[in-house]
Amino acid sequence: MDNLTKSQRSLCMSRVRNRNTNLERIVRSELFKRGWRFRKHVKSLPGSPDIVFAQYCVVVFIDGDFWHGYRFPAWKQNLSEFWANKIQKNRDRDRRNFAKLRRLGWRVIRVWQHQITTDLNSVISQVESFLESRSNISRTKSANSPLALPNPPWYNNQTVESSVASRAISRISRSESGI
Repeated sequence: MDNLTKSQRSLCMSRVRNRNTNLERIVRSELFKRGWRFRKHVKSLPGSPDIVFAQYCVVVFIDGDFWHGYRFPAWKQNLSEFWANKIQKNRDRDRRNFAKLRRLGWRVIRVWQHQITTDLNSVISQVESFLESRSNISRTKSANSPLALPNPPWYNNQTVESSVASRAISRISRSESGI
């Protein structure tokens, strides 16, 4: 049984952020300082990962210990049925999304809240070493190899030259039409 009214609970839950949390910003800032470039919250990927390194086919999820149930079986009995069910559904959804990403050829890194708060440098070093090992793999495999990493689902094969040319043509056509 919840000890708050429905409107009180709704107000509390509306304040919970699911994107750009402090933990995400801390990790992204440190990775950016070290020279890594990435995308945030790519909606076309299952689970909308917090950080996406498309070049390496690597995604990073930064998960809160409570909401995603770190060591959930150990403290599940301390929760009301509502919260136990909610967190279990989150864990099940996470498991499904990770499996979908792996089937698509992505490697999944999961970082927990307590790891970031206790030793941020260790977390960043682990992500970096994983990315560096993937960069060696992606450099050694040819595009025609059956072991080649797949392109991300949203990857566009359009070359830079054709992209630049199409922008120049559209600029010329706009200037000719007086736009």
